[in-house]
Amino acid sequence: MKKLILGLALTAGTLAFAQQKTSTNPVTFGVKGGMNVSSLSNGADLSDSKSKIGFNAGVFANIPVASNFSVQPEVIYNDLGSKVTREYSALGNTYRSEYSRNLGYVAVPVMFQYNATPEFFLEAGPEFGFLVSAKDKFKNSTNNDSSTQIATLNKDDFQTFNFGIGIGAGYYFLPNLGITARYTAGLTDIYKNNSGDSVKNDVFQVGLAYKFK
Repeated sequence: MKKLILGLALTAGTLAFAQQKTSTNPVTFGVKGGMNVSSLSNGADLSDSKSKIGFNAGVFANIPVASNFSVQPEVIYNDLGSKVTREYSALGNTYRSEYSRNLGYVAVPVMFQYNATPEFFLEAGPEFGFLVSAKDKFKNSTNNDSSTQIATLNKDDFQTFNFGIGIGAGYYFLPNLGITARYTAGLTDIYKNNSGDSVKNDVFQVGLAYKFK
């Protein structure tokens, strides 16, 4: 929690600095959202784990700090985790099972952006995250019959804080509407008291950003 507060404090400090900017370099606010393609390093003890499709959504402030540079703090909800699918046939039936680990984070990325053109930017920076939910979802099917179960996990087994580094790019094809892409590599283990290899969040994000003018 202290580390999340540090991330929020950094965001607040950046916004306070923004108030000193002149009207020629106005701060802009916006909303963003899109798709996550997430995975867990080392398969979270599952050697055949694959990427899971999730979503992200939140708000941001874009703060010019120089002619071609800006800082963009964000507060977003991140749906992360991984997925395993197994399928086999026996006695004329096709059996399929799907298992996904769903980890929900409130994340505070602070991206430092280089504006190569008024429309196109590159970015990199840290991301501070706070775990708010942890669930496993199981789906079994046989031919046309299926069943789904959801199990809520004990959050005490997980690290509350998640830290990562993100790199990305974006293009505003309209003055206030653009497409963004970002990859964030987790640097902290998601589990507490993990005696094996560290398991970390990795996610590729693509989506839309809208700036209020």
